[in-house]
Amino acid sequence: MNMQTQEQRFNFTGTGAEYFRIWIVNLFLSILTLGIFSAWAKVRRMQYFYRNTRLGDSTFDYHGSPIAILKGRLIAVALFAAYSIAIKYRPMLGLGIGLAIALIMPYLLVTSFRFRLYNSSYRGLRFGFAGSVNSAYGVFLALPIISVLTLYLFAPFNHQRIKAYQHNNSRFGQSAFTFNAGVGSFYKIYFFAFLQFLLMFTLFAFGAYSLFKGGLANTGKTDPQSALMVVMGVYALMIIAGLLIVPYFISRIQNLVWNSTQLGRNRFSSSMTARGLAWIYFSNLVFTILTLGLFKPFAAIRLARYKIEHMALLPSGEIDEFIAGEEQKAGAAGMETAEIFDIDIGF
Repeated sequence: MNMQTQEQRFNFTGTGAEYFRIWIVNLFLSILTLGIFSAWAKVRRMQYFYRNTRLGDSTFDYHGSPIAILKGRLIAVALFAAYSIAIKYRPMLGLGIGLAIALIMPYLLVTSFRFRLYNSSYRGLRFGFAGSVNSAYGVFLALPIISVLTLYLFAPFNHQRIKAYQHNNSRFGQSAFTFNAGVGSFYKIYFFAFLQFLLMFTLFAFGAYSLFKGGLANTGKTDPQSALMVVMGVYALMIIAGLLIVPYFISRIQNLVWNSTQLGRNRFSSSMTARGLAWIYFSNLVFTILTLGLFKPFAAIRLARYKIEHMALLPSGEIDEFIAGEEQKAGAAGMETAEIFDIDIGF
């Protein structure tokens, strides 16, 4: 029986100052080239974050082609432009284009997953994605439609099926990832997030009712100041929801997903907290506003470090032996064909 060795934590070594230089050049050249350089900017950004993500004594790497990303972005822009123009001047044609986009989107998403994983590596070994297009249509088209028709009661089920599709069809070298989180775990997170929103909304509604009631009792008409306070309250509710509910939801989902994922017999763990993530979001928002947006690259580094450094690999044996085995299997299998890894529709 293989005994589990000590966990190996992920580490992030990037700094805000380093990434700021990459970010400002990317921004300047993307504006100067009317967005064309954004494909090269994405490769530079991805490589920086990958190459500063460390597990054990090695880092990850990204090999995506800017031309492939540019192709994907041109497709996305063309589809969006065609839909926007048509829906404005020929609504029926616009609806037809919108339907066509919905029908091809699952295929484009699968292509994007394959591109992203195939161009990601660790210790020289590539990741891969083997999900079928037929399954993607069920996960990314049929289930979302059912979710809308059931007033999003199926949304947690759809979310679980998306993560199962992504993780169960991913691999590293020749070893497959597996995902075992049940649907009930997703419904639990969605339920408590909804309860938090309901509580906030109830408190806000009670406060708004009290303001309007007080104004009517004193003057016989709605007080403009009370109306303004209600409007401000709506914005405050949105901000509070973003700083409290969103961190709760994201941290719980990430923990659930990665604590339920294995690579062969090697397990992962994630220990993010809603409080810690909320502080990152809040402080990033404040500093970004105070610096008129110049803190954005520093904010991205802080968020990446928090998420990455709360993850760990729990190997079932020696990680070096596992990697060596994957290298041997990859060599025996030969080079994988590029197939349709030449387009990335994702932004």
